[in-house]
Amino acid sequence: MAPYGPEQDTTEAGEPRARRRKASRYAVPVAVAGVAAATIGLVPALATSGDPDLPKITAQELIEKIAASDTQRLSGHVKISTDLGLPSVGGLAGGVAGGGGGAGRGEGGEGSAADPASKLMELASGTHTLRVAADGPDKQKVSVLGDASEYSLIHNGDEVWGYDSASNEAYHAQGADEGAERRSGKGPGKGAEFGKGAAKGLPATPKDLAEQALKAVDGTTSVTVDGTAQVAGRDAYRLVVKPKQSGSTVGQITVAVDAETGTPLKFTLTPASGGAAVIDAGFTKVDFGKPSAATFDFTPPKGAKVTEADERGARGGDFKPKDGDFKGKGKEKGKEFKEEDLNDLRVIGEGWGSIAELKLPGGQGLPTAGSGDVPPDAQKLLDSLGDKVSGEFGSGTVFSTRLINALVTDDGTVYAGAVTKDALVKAANAAH
Repeated sequence: MAPYGPEQDTTEAGEPRARRRKASRYAVPVAVAGVAAATIGLVPALATSGDPDLPKITAQELIEKIAASDTQRLSGHVKISTDLGLPSVGGLAGGVAGGGGGAGRGEGGEGSAADPASKLMELASGTHTLRVAADGPDKQKVSVLGDASEYSLIHNGDEVWGYDSASNEAYHAQGADEGAERRSGKGPGKGAEFGKGAAKGLPATPKDLAEQALKAVDGTTSVTVDGTAQVAGRDAYRLVVKPKQSGSTVGQITVAVDAETGTPLKFTLTPASGGAAVIDAGFTKVDFGKPSAATFDFTPPKGAKVTEADERGARGGDFKPKDGDFKGKGKEKGKEFKEEDLNDLRVIGEGWGSIAELKLPGGQGLPTAGSGDVPPDAQKLLDSLGDKVSGEFGSGTVFSTRLINALVTDDGTVYAGAVTKDALVKAANAAH
């Protein structure tokens, strides 16, 4: 497959997109980490076939085609696989996948196995199949299909329902559209795009992932069109996004874009270290027709346990870290951690090499068995997950995945990003 069109930098783009990119210049750690953590699992072992003969198109034109796409209605299946290289943690994942006792529950079994926040953890590894449907900004449905069970998240108007068939439990949130409008700045009645709003936190299509990735496109990025493919029986262009900077754990992002509608059909993120994709999400079947209205109807089955969302869950807990240096502000030992504490987050660098720096509550590093805060067995597990490092900053531990790495220093500073261990140590030394 011969590449189409020249490499494009954002410096060649028009002013409106340039302003958008400038406003999103810190999106790399947020977008990539969001994709890898909050949306973990949107990865299919999906095979493409054929190289359809399509008109030539430049990278800039293809990006504009994605931006202009306005797919409001669709239904289909998305096959998902995620390989972050995380170690096995025994029965923790099983408790979530099984929909039974541990997931989403507090002490004494409180909470709900149908809580979307807990069910997202099921997508943290392995391969999954989702059934998705959307009819405009007010109706979306995502179902995670199991061998003998199914979990569904339904957004219909101002209501969100989550239902776990394995446990026969349901989760209900009211006033979802109001929360989405507050977060997005949209007025009443305007709703939110598919994958946003009340079901925020669960991007269910390659478009959701592609939009986040394209926010990171700036002068530190190479963007090209690399031939064509067929995805879910539809002709598509292949858009390839690569970091120009060294030190990033991201090798490249490939987005298969529907030639007719401009809708992303497949999203693949491969690591700089090579090997299998970290994230690879794509349609195996897609229909752009109007789904049946009954698709978005839900009534809890007889005997189902229904948990109502608390006030915070209904309105969402979003916050916006500000770009400011927090050094010297400190935290009082024992102070309860709150979201506003993260307003002191500072971003070091730019583009794909961006690193988030913040302080742990209490201004201390990780607890240790020697301090009596951690049981010996837990300490062994913690030690096995991280690598000890040292430098001008002192000493600390680096926790690594195939995409996101984090350095926690002994004095309670965290450096994290889609960058290598060496890049984190360098940033910590520079900040010392």
